[in-house]
Amino acid sequence: MFTIILFLFILSVLIIVHEFGHFIMAKKAGVRVEEFSLGFGPKLFKKKSGDTEYSVAAIPLGGFVKMAGDNAQEYSGKSDEYLSKKPGERFNIIFFGPFLNYVLGFLCFWLILFVGYPTLTTKVGGLIEGFGAQKAGIQVGDVITEVDGKKVQYFEDLQKEIHAKKEATQVDLTVVRGGRELKLPVNIREKNIDDPIGRKKSVGLIGITPYDEVVIVKHGFFDSVILGANKTWDLTVMTYKGLWMMLTGQLSVRESVTGPLGIFDITSKAARLGMIAVVHLMAVLSVSLALFNLLPFPVLDGGHLLFLGLEKIRGRGLNLKAEKIITQIGVSLIITLALFVTYNDIMRLFGEKITKFFK
Repeated sequence: MFTIILFLFILSVLIIVHEFGHFIMAKKAGVRVEEFSLGFGPKLFKKKSGDTEYSVAAIPLGGFVKMAGDNAQEYSGKSDEYLSKKPGERFNIIFFGPFLNYVLGFLCFWLILFVGYPTLTTKVGGLIEGFGAQKAGIQVGDVITEVDGKKVQYFEDLQKEIHAKKEATQVDLTVVRGGRELKLPVNIREKNIDDPIGRKKSVGLIGITPYDEVVIVKHGFFDSVILGANKTWDLTVMTYKGLWMMLTGQLSVRESVTGPLGIFDITSKAARLGMIAVVHLMAVLSVSLALFNLLPFPVLDGGHLLFLGLEKIRGRGLNLKAEKIITQIGVSLIITLALFVTYNDIMRLFGEKITKFFK
């Protein structure tokens, strides 16, 4: 039950932030907002305030802001209608939804870095048979403090340094054992591994695993801002690289995308790891939602922005028939993608049980 509540909370925060972006910019541009809804389907709660009806619906898998005159069929030419505004003002209204999601992701990363997050130390927890560390005499419990004279404090730093030594034949490690400092030359083995978006990359390995020793790492306010911005940017680049690889067939769509069921499963795992893991999940989901919504695809915010750009160039918008056809195609493709992703999640999470059931 707790996981369900947490999942709905995270989803609701992402939706409210996104729709608030549209809402606040519509208000700023003088557009009358008729409805602000969290969820779809039958309304569980609604309240009218000014021109806007605020509601919570039964299916919490989305939300929307309904603006006056936001389509050609309803547009009557009044000054407070969406289509009466200049393309630049409408661009801001559409763009600010994903933009606020992107900002939320950055703020979550900043918060994690500022309040502190758990990370593994460089204490050796295990040795892999046949690799350089074992042959060089590294022992379980050793603490590695330097790689070729460069200080390392956390396991991720150590891993980064070793991975970068893929072309070296040997690396000099400084190790603390029982209060004594030792210098040990360790052979490097080059190996191909999968990176975070599924590409094969060559790295250097010495064959150690971390000890289960965790410390809390904190950064200053301004350092956290810079590091949070870097993490947000790295995630942006990685996401678009992954999308490009899926489009070009270099990456399996089946193994790379997930939907509500998959996110629910990830949420349950994050909940077991603690609040920092939950905030990290929210950061990743919020940035991912922003980036996905900005894709130049019909129905998505990016599709609307593309058409606004074309309208600016042409001096006029699409005719009603063309808008209808493009919207129908977009909706059909989104539904198809949603069904594929849901089926994929079901088979990934429950495939073995389903197969056993029908045997």
